[in-house]
Amino acid sequence: MYPVINLGPFVLPTAGLLYILGAWFGLSLIERTAKQLKLNPEKMYGVAATALFGGLVGARLVFVAIYWRAFQDNLLGIVWPLNTGYNLWGGLVIGAAAAFFYGRFHQLNPAATLDTLAPGLILGLIVISLADFLAGPGFGTLTRVPWAITQYSMRRHPVQIYEILAGLLALFIWWRQHDQRLFEGQLFLLTISIYGGGRLLVDAFRDNAWLSSGGYHILQIISLAVMVGGLYLAARLGEKALQQQRQNETG
Repeated sequence: MYPVINLGPFVLPTAGLLYILGAWFGLSLIERTAKQLKLNPEKMYGVAATALFGGLVGARLVFVAIYWRAFQDNLLGIVWPLNTGYNLWGGLVIGAAAAFFYGRFHQLNPAATLDTLAPGLILGLIVISLADFLAGPGFGTLTRVPWAITQYSMRRHPVQIYEILAGLLALFIWWRQHDQRLFEGQLFLLTISIYGGGRLLVDAFRDNAWLSSGGYHILQIISLAVMVGGLYLAARLGEKALQQQRQNETG
């Protein structure tokens, strides 16, 4: 589609530019959500920035560890160039661990923190889908629907646009519910459940989906678990919150 942007003598990779802008907008959004929920914006920004930085460093270090033979004779390659060579799962685990320890150090409420971080997380996923649409290898299954896009000379589902719409719906739900939550953590659970349900449907239209040895869509399995788990916890905790509310009113 548009893998690079030409600005005079400069050629900028579209995905890299989107990730940088997405990080900036995501951190700014988390500051705003913290104010909406009457939490400390600086600490919420700090936990998000720590997760982002830890995730980037962790993803790079895990990649280097896995492919150490390619780096052992070129140690400079560990730190340059940095436009490729990251392990997604390593970044997610180490980024989450960094955020956890930052939160413990500053004695942040875990549930309230997750409520605040949820919009930034969803925005990050939207940015990844947009980067995939403009410059990445992802593409949808063949179709004849009127809104199909042409990729590799074939009409395909704009699967990344579907993913973006799922993310926007999740953000809309967060915004509509942020001042009506019954318990801390509700916004996070609802947001990830909505997004998980969207990705469960959308991944069926992805032609290069991650498949297990049995032919099952791995992302659909993860999305189903996130959706069911999130809705179950939201229902259970919501019921407890309502019971507590009734007891306070009658007592």
